[in-house]
Amino acid sequence: MSKHKPSLAAGVPLHYRVSAPEPHTHLFHVTLLVAEPTIRQEVTLPVWIPGSYLVREFSKHLQCLEASQDGKPCAIRQLDKQRWQIACLPGAPLELRYQVYAHDDSVRTAWLDAARGFFNPTSLCLQVYGQTHVPHLIEVASPNKQWRLATGLSARDTGKRGFGSYLAPDYDTLADSPFEMGDFWSADFNVCGVPHRFVIASPPPAFDGERLIADTRRICEAAMRFWHGERPAKAVPFQRYVFMLRTVDEGYGGLEHLNSTALIAGRKALPRPGETPGDDYTTLLGLISHEYFHAWNVKRLRPAELVPYHYGRENYTDLLWFFEGFTSYYDDLLLLRAGCVDVAGYLKQLNKAVDSVQAMPGRAIHSLAQASFEAWTKYYRQDANTPNATVSYYTKGALLGLCLDLTLRQEGRTSLDAVMRALYQRCYAKQKPLRGMSEGDVAAVLQELGGRSFARELREWVHGTDELPLEKLLRRAGVRIVQSPAPLARQWGLRCKEGASISVQGVARGGAAEHAGMAAGDEWLGIELADADVAKGSHAAWRVGNLADVQAYLPPGRKPQERRCTALVARDRMLLRLPLTLPAEAVQQWKLEPAASQRKKAGERQKGWPWA
Repeated sequence: MSKHKPSLAAGVPLHYRVSAPEPHTHLFHVTLLVAEPTIRQEVTLPVWIPGSYLVREFSKHLQCLEASQDGKPCAIRQLDKQRWQIACLPGAPLELRYQVYAHDDSVRTAWLDAARGFFNPTSLCLQVYGQTHVPHLIEVASPNKQWRLATGLSARDTGKRGFGSYLAPDYDTLADSPFEMGDFWSADFNVCGVPHRFVIASPPPAFDGERLIADTRRICEAAMRFWHGERPAKAVPFQRYVFMLRTVDEGYGGLEHLNSTALIAGRKALPRPGETPGDDYTTLLGLISHEYFHAWNVKRLRPAELVPYHYGRENYTDLLWFFEGFTSYYDDLLLLRAGCVDVAGYLKQLNKAVDSVQAMPGRAIHSLAQASFEAWTKYYRQDANTPNATVSYYTKGALLGLCLDLTLRQEGRTSLDAVMRALYQRCYAKQKPLRGMSEGDVAAVLQELGGRSFARELREWVHGTDELPLEKLLRRAGVRIVQSPAPLARQWGLRCKEGASISVQGVARGGAAEHAGMAAGDEWLGIELADADVAKGSHAAWRVGNLADVQAYLPPGRKPQERRCTALVARDRMLLRLPLTLPAEAVQQWKLEPAASQRKKAGERQKGWPWA
């Protein structure tokens, strides 16, 4: 344990001190001082972090919990997996000491080694029962002289490198404020009068930081003007904002917070000086746009079921299609409006969402509302059958937002932009006390601004499983839809990894692979042809390493209904012969293109969707 003994700050009921005396052990040392404990004070650690809908059991990493009062040890009784009761009395401060193992290199929990530290307070900071609405002071000590600290919390007493004490008005604000520590790259910039900071942990030796900041500034400005008009500074709901990006060899993800976000991306995604960035950079900008948009849509405008947060259990809502899906719709659209991509580039991103949804058979049996409600057990606990059992409320939710936006614009009364702003005012800015948003609020605002009831669309598109009217709406908007054969894996109903053999990772419901009897985990080694199909001088069996091999070894000139072979598959070290009949006709996928008259350069505005 750390030997430092913190003292209670004047007027602060709760005081945390976080230190890392030996970072290479991956252990954060935490001391919590409770100024006015109750008799048999209870404390608890969250089981999940808002924005990531999975019970993660953070308490499994807490160890060596001790308690004392007036210098005397207090007995501790564990009540369940994340709650403890302390045998203390009122009238004297209570001191708790414990350690937290931090070795999860994600945005959701905590990480500590000799090069970097990161934590979400939900992983480190015990809640004090009955005192979650009082001010919380957190003091973070520096492990060495090279590290700096970044967080969105308000500083109370800090040094030049950011270490020191920060004050949160309540536990919710503390929980929503991650901390990044290390020798990171940092840049400050201003957006419409609001200070912003961008820090990058473990960046590559050379990258174009000026371009990254310029593009991020454009995205932030587009988002601010989306929500608050041409003079947004006074209406923006935060006084400063911090981007915290951890770059890795391979990885991608983000988590939104009140006035900050934690991001992970591959180092190859960062722009390089003198080079034109590729798709990876566009994907990174989309992630930045997505998490920044969340500062309004889910952090302020929130589902009613998440007001307040309940940290000890699942918080169910069937509205993630709105809060994640519509955010996914706007993240790429704001890249277009900010001038970071042109119309063709935007449609390329939209095309990815269309392909992703069309490749999920689960969309036919699981509605967006169901997928939202069951995120805790399906989206966040994915396995080989997930594409067959559910649909992504991110990607299909984005397409739902597109359909609503196109419908509203084509009917000529309003747009989804106006609906979002009206919901923000109705269910956050003018809502005292905060109660959150329901689907009824969405229906009411759609009817008020759209001039008619949208009950049918909500029933069919949100609660039903029929296909969205994408093709009709896109064609009316002037988007060309070109049909082309899908990749062989999708045509044959497979998710696989190709190499020396074909590693089957998933099998689509109703596809050729499922009918043959293939399963996730199979290793597809070769194919065997029927005697009648073997050409003179040829072989009957062939080793395959990719699906193109299979296609190549099938005899030419065969009738479509006779595209058959036997797949030679290894399963649990057993060799199986599975009869495979490939589809007679190629499955088609879309390619979205702007009509020739609508091809605009990045940043140009055009009346109508989606350029305005």
